[in-house]
Amino acid sequence: MANETIHSSTAERGARQELVGVVTSAKMQKTIVVKVVRATQHPLYHRVVRTAKKYYAHDETGEARMGDTVRIISTRPLSKLKRWRLKDILQRSTRVA
Repeated sequence: MANETIHSSTAERGARQELVGVVTSAKMQKTIVVKVVRATQHPLYHRVVRTAKKYYAHDETGEARMGDTVRIISTRPLSKLKRWRLKDILQRSTRVA
């Protein structure tokens, strides 16, 4: 009994990583592809370099469309490539489908 410690649910689970990006593909069922652009300083030349990476995210309801700006959150592995899920849509695309 003395060795047991009480943890809150947030302490056990830890903080989830969140990223903001643009949906580049929503053609799959319940899956979207999100492009996240990061700006970092080059270590030698000190110029700002933009690097882009795509993430596969789970979209249960299929509400995200191509061009939308979305927030994704890290989760347990859902498939071979999916380790993220859609948290919310920040801005809708103005493109006409």
